[in-house]
Amino acid sequence: MILSRHSTILSCVPKKVTWNAAAISETFKDAKAYGFSVGGTPSFDWPYFKKKRDAYVKRLNGIYANNLGKDKIDQIQGWATFLSKREVEVKLDDGTAQIIKAKNILVATGGYPTIPNIPGREFCIDSDGFFDLEDRPKKIAVSGAGYIGVEMSGMLHALGTEVHFFIRGNTLLRTFDSMIQDKVTAEYERQGIQLHKGSQITKVDDLGNGIKRVHYKEGDKESTIEVDCVLWAVGRKPMIEGLKIDNLGIKLNEKGHIIVDEYQNTNVENIYALGDVCDRGFELTPVAIAAGRRLSDRLFGGQKDAHLEYSNIPSVVFAHPEIGSVGLTEPAAREKYGDTVKVYKTEFTAMYYAMMDQENKGPTAYKIVCEGPNERVVGLHIMGVGSSEILQGFAVAVKMGATKADFDRCVVSVIFRDLPGSDQS
Repeated sequence: MILSRHSTILSCVPKKVTWNAAAISETFKDAKAYGFSVGGTPSFDWPYFKKKRDAYVKRLNGIYANNLGKDKIDQIQGWATFLSKREVEVKLDDGTAQIIKAKNILVATGGYPTIPNIPGREFCIDSDGFFDLEDRPKKIAVSGAGYIGVEMSGMLHALGTEVHFFIRGNTLLRTFDSMIQDKVTAEYERQGIQLHKGSQITKVDDLGNGIKRVHYKEGDKESTIEVDCVLWAVGRKPMIEGLKIDNLGIKLNEKGHIIVDEYQNTNVENIYALGDVCDRGFELTPVAIAAGRRLSDRLFGGQKDAHLEYSNIPSVVFAHPEIGSVGLTEPAAREKYGDTVKVYKTEFTAMYYAMMDQENKGPTAYKIVCEGPNERVVGLHIMGVGSSEILQGFAVAVKMGATKADFDRCVVSVIFRDLPGSDQS
């Protein structure tokens, strides 16, 4: 039995579709440098786009539902509560309840976005609410320096929204390598996103007619700004409310995630957890899918040691431009390997920008982090056009234990040495 609180695809698919729209908008802006005349700024029909995006997601959900039926899997819509370690009660959508017994129970309920408990929080939206917007906000306040805030701020700005981005620190993506933090922060400022560094939203008033007044502190200064939307992207919590897992003694970490071992086992026999609800990190859809497949192979496929290896899992931030990362950041590598760490990095202008004026050229920056006498690559951090696709091949190499020499032997358009501006430390 699988306990899952989401019966539809959320976030990742509609997010990438929206990013595609934003990227097309940027292409229109860049086209003039290549000799195209697009007749002014193209208009963007958000309601039309949302309708088509929602229809696409609905179709995908239908495909998944049909596949479950073909595989003779019963799908029961409702909210589950543990009665024992082999029994749950499901409250169905029609108000009735059904008790189900199973030898194995998997908790894969995911997580949900949070909004701080400030005055006026009811006038704000979270990342799920972003996809419910019926029209594009003309002016928005976004809070949260993580990848969700960075992605949504970048998409909205590219589509024409005036974006005020509130962050507590001085850089975006503070869990990423310092090079990525510095470069993406500078690039967002260059593009015209209004970053409020060292700031915190404290209150939101509803002024009517769709206008919100945002109260915020920026350093020691208190200010206000009026916008038509306030979006919080400050983190997610595991969706465990109502499951009553505490009655079974299932252990949680300090943030409420279910503690599991490398095989997705909880501390209670025959109860497993994976995805955003567990404590393994990497709250990414492909990670949850991969972990589920390995668990299925172990429980039902006769592969006794099947489990997901959580090391060197690549991740992409669909910022503007894209960001890719796999392995250790430079500080994490130095903490783990000490003085054996070497870092190679380079910055250059991608050929895509060759025809553009200097002020319109986006950055490209790459860093590889190596350890040991053989310079095994333990971290790779890239930012620039096409980084999401480039990372996939690099991630395989890092997973296989590639060295700096292996990278150098591969003839590609970017080599981490012998380039103007290349740096080794």
